[in-house]
Formats: sequence, structure tokens, C-alpha cells
Amino acid sequence: MKSVGCVTGAASGIGLAIAKSLAGAGYSVVIVDIREDGQQIVDGLQGEGHLYVKADISSASDRAGILDAIRETYGRFDLLVNNAGVAPGERKDVLEATEESYDRLMAINLKGPFFLTQILARYMIELVQQGRVERPKIINISSISAYTSSTSRGEYCISKAGVSMMTKLFADRLAEYGINVYEIRPGIIRTPMTEPVAAKYDKLILEEGILPIKRWGDPEDVAAAVKAIVTGGFEYSTGQVFDVDGGFHLRRL
Repeated sequence: MKSVGCVTGAASGIGLAIAKSLAGAGYSVVIVDIREDGQQIVDGLQGEGHLYVKADISSASDRAGILDAIRETYGRFDLLVNNAGVAPGERKDVLEATEESYDRLMAINLKGPFFLTQILARYMIELVQQGRVERPKIINISSISAYTSSTSRGEYCISKAGVSMMTKLFADRLAEYGINVYEIRPGIIRTPMTEPVAAKYDKLILEEGILPIKRWGDPEDVAAAVKAIVTGGFEYSTGQVFDVDGGFHLRRL
């Protein structure tokens, strides 16, 4: 039976690119998103055996529904990619940020992935102990915002910093079961999330030289990193951070 991978927030942008890459690599892909047109996305993937689950990962009952769908449809599970995330509805200085915005971002960007990983990791452990899967993996998509101050969207930065620590915690806890956990930190990627500030990033990249590699990142750049991990290139690594950021992390003088 084909390996099964679940990608959250996979209806567009980085998540969709990852889903397409996994389908091309022979995975059965479980696309999780809140959109109504999910079946059309599944139908557009290469190969067969894919599944759409309409779910809000900030909801405990929806997270349980994701587990139930995977268990009942496939009876196995090899890969979780925690990609779903949102930006603030309105960028506000940290002195003006609202509790409503903070709570929303934490629920979707951090609480949801944390508890989804918890329940799906338990299922992975069960499958490993039964000898039904070998070396399943978890990949968390964070951001350069995990360590970069953006005072107009502080709640987003805090949520992504939390994802980084979450990666370390699960990498430590799950290693004994042969489950490796990784973090990918995308930089400035051309997606619907960055479209409203495209002019700002165009200037930073093309005029001010903020990146050693002078171009926007594409969702496919992140998907390529996921594919490198799942094809077994980093079996002796866990808790590892992969920067897919055009060299932003170099912090040049």
C-alpha cells in the first residue's frame, strides 16, 4: 500500500505545492483545509487514492475527525506536514495588537498543530509498534518570523517561535519510536498571504538586497525541501531546521 501523508492548509500556496509534490512521489495525500471546493483540488492531484478532509485545525472535534478519516480510509499513516497558518487580519503595532487577533493566530498557528501532532503521533506510535509502518515523519512549516522581529505582526512571530519549540519537543519525545520531526523555515515566499505586501518585499529583495539569492521564493522551493526529507535523505537527523529563505538567515553586515 502507498505511503499516506497529511498536509494541512493544502488548498493553496505552500500547502498545495507540497501536496502536489507528495502525490508525484507516490503518496496518497490527505488534504486538510477549510475550503468547500476541496474535492476539486484532490481531483487535480497526480495519481489516485487522495482524500479531502474539510476541517478547522483549531477545533478539537475537527482534529479528531482528521484522525478518524485517516484511520478509516487507509489504516496507515506515514507523514504529517503541519502547514496551515494565518496572518493577522490587520497588521498592528505590538502596542496596539488585540487579544482577538492574538487568540485567533495562536489557535490556528500553534494550538492546532500542537494538538493535531499529539493525536496523530499517538496513531503513528501504534502503527510502528504493530509493525505496519516504518519511520514515519512529522514536518512543521514555520517561518523566518520564528526568530525575526516584525513589530507590526507580533502575534504571528510569537506563534511561529512556538512552532519551533514544538518541533524540538516532539523530536525529543518521539525519537524512541523512530519518528523523526523536522522544521522548515520558509522566507519570503510568493503566496496569497504575502500578496498584500508584495510591493514592500519587491523593494527589499530587488532594490535593498535583503537576500543573498535575489528573488522571491516559490511554494515549490518549500515543497522540494519536504520531498528531500520524505525520500530518506535525513534519517539520522531529528529536530533539524531547514532554512528555505534565499539566505536570509545569514544576517549579513
